[in-house]
Amino acid sequence: MYTESTIAGIINYLMQTNYDRIAGYTHAITALREGQDTDLRTLFHDYIEQSRQFNSELLPFVIINGERLSPGNRISGKLHRFWLDIKAHVSGHDRKGILEECERGEDATKKAYQEALKEAPDLPDHIVDIIRYHAEVQKAAHDHIRDLRDNIHGHNHDKRIIKT
Repeated sequence: MYTESTIAGIINYLMQTNYDRIAGYTHAITALREGQDTDLRTLFHDYIEQSRQFNSELLPFVIINGERLSPGNRISGKLHRFWLDIKAHVSGHDRKGILEECERGEDATKKAYQEALKEAPDLPDHIVDIIRYHAEVQKAAHDHIRDLRDNIHGHNHDKRIIKT
C-alpha cells in the first residue's frame, strides 16, 4: 500500500509534467509567425488549457499530512529540457519544425503518464481513473500533433519508430 507521501510524489511528478507542457506550448506559440499558423496557435492554447485542467484535477491529491506540496517550484529536468528545446529549434518559424518539437515534448509527457500508470495498481482507484483518463487524452493530443506534422506538404512519410 502506498503512503500519502508516495501518492503525492507521483501526482506531483505528473503536475510538473503538465507545467512543463504548458511552458513548451507557450514557447511554441511565440515561435509561430504573427498572422499565420492561427490553427496551431489555437490548438496550442487548447493544450495549455488541457494541462491546466489536468493539474486542477490532480491538485487535491498532492496533500501530505494536511499540507499541499508545491509542484510548480520544481523542474523535472529531462522532460523540461525537451520542451525548452522547442524554443531553441524553432526560431525560424518553421511549421514542421515546431510540430516536430511539440511531438517530442508530447512523447516525453506520454512517457511520464505511462510511468505513473506502472505505479498505479496499488494506488486508489479514483486516482488511477484520473491518471488513465489524462493519459488517454494526452495520447490523442500527441497523435494529433504527429498527424499534423505528417500531413505537411512535402513530408517524406518516413516513419520513426517510437517506443511506447
